[in-house]
Amino acid sequence: MRIVLASLAFVLIFIAIPAYASDNSGPASFADLAEKLLPAVVNISSTQKPVDIEDFPDMPHFPPGSPFEDFFEEFMDRRGHGMPAIPPASLGSGFIIDAENGYIITNSHVVKDADEVRVTLHDDTTIEAEVIGRDEKVDLAVLKVKTDHKMTAVEFGNSDKLRVGDWIVAIGNPFGLGGTVTAGIVSAQKRDINAGPYDDFIQTDASINRGNSGGPMFNVSGEVIGINTAIFSPSGGSVGIGFALPSNLSKPVIDQLIEFGHTRRGWLGVRIQSVTEEIADSLGLEKERGALVASVTDTGPAQVAGLEAGDIILKFNGKSVEEMRDLPRMVAETPIGTTAKLTYWRDGKEAKADVAIGELEKAEDEGLVTSGPRESEKDEDENEGVEIETVGMTLRDITDSDRDEFGIADNIEGVIISDLEPLSEAAEKGLMTGDVIVEINQQDVESPKNAADIIKKAKKAGRSSVLLLVNRDNDVRFVALKLDGE
Repeated sequence: MRIVLASLAFVLIFIAIPAYASDNSGPASFADLAEKLLPAVVNISSTQKPVDIEDFPDMPHFPPGSPFEDFFEEFMDRRGHGMPAIPPASLGSGFIIDAENGYIITNSHVVKDADEVRVTLHDDTTIEAEVIGRDEKVDLAVLKVKTDHKMTAVEFGNSDKLRVGDWIVAIGNPFGLGGTVTAGIVSAQKRDINAGPYDDFIQTDASINRGNSGGPMFNVSGEVIGINTAIFSPSGGSVGIGFALPSNLSKPVIDQLIEFGHTRRGWLGVRIQSVTEEIADSLGLEKERGALVASVTDTGPAQVAGLEAGDIILKFNGKSVEEMRDLPRMVAETPIGTTAKLTYWRDGKEAKADVAIGELEKAEDEGLVTSGPRESEKDEDENEGVEIETVGMTLRDITDSDRDEFGIADNIEGVIISDLEPLSEAAEKGLMTGDVIVEINQQDVESPKNAADIIKKAKKAGRSSVLLLVNRDNDVRFVALKLDGE
């Protein structure tokens, strides 16, 4: 009986191992996929007009007969005085999305400030291209070519279906070598590399180098699920860390560039920041989630709808805002003029609001900025500091000399941090002398004693942290401080 059971176990293991290996072995070859996709990928070269040395405005002039006059003339003759300088050039990649209308996608930085853009097809045919529109926030550009030459287009796929570990193929023009195919996997998703306000990059270990910018990243079905945009490289070459814009982020931008020649993003009129564990606790939220409103633009859509600094936006049009950086993309992709439904947290409970979405580009053109708190006037003669030991800082009223020294606007009211205890909770959370405490636990701070009373009351009520609204350099943000460093 033991022999039978042992044999059966051996058979089961023997069968299971090949099945597991087969599921993870990947494709036998990318050759068929590459043959199909290579004709849709193009090389892009852009140049700026040459600058004549004679056009330089600040050439030095010397008195006649000066020894420097002969020296400088000889120097310029050796440097080819009057000869045109070599025009700056840029190399990159792109891909065709509409063969009939000649639309090609690449990165904005590939064609930035370009006077001439040329597209080289897979068969080495070179065509002049027109830049239809660029968007630097997402680093995308749409080109258009007119030609009778046969072109091949590719389609976008759904980048939201990607999983870490999925195979991908990248095609581009590294170092100007021409169509080059590399393969790898999705190493990570939703990467924020501080490239812009809508960072949501796909990370890959596929070899991506200079010149790959603007080229497509394909899934194994041959759909574009990313646009290769950046690499992390101390050496300048590939070290297996490349980043691509997801197709689902890129496609709405591309559609707007084709239709309008520029983007038309939705605008809410708020400055937001992340919700930390301490902030969530201080506001009575069960866990850190959503986007904390740091300030509201005067007369902006959010203010008109009744939102205030200190609100936490939890849902936008029914979609949960899990992280702060989810919200800008949700708002940007919302049609201008439509009404969005918001769920937000205030005073320990959820509330709802309808917000008419504005246009970001129009708001930028009009220079709309967040307004500050109300104006204050403080008497410099009666200004004793109050030490708050629970968080390790000393507060006092703002003086005219404080406003001059720290650049505090006249309309900023609150109390100023005059001293910080080293290694205190306030110091560890990045607060500095000269910072202005505008609110504590969403209550206006009128004096140092008032600030101390609010913190004392919070501790007595069993709160483990307090939430401060801090103004530094006329920019506001929320900071949560644990009481007694707990």
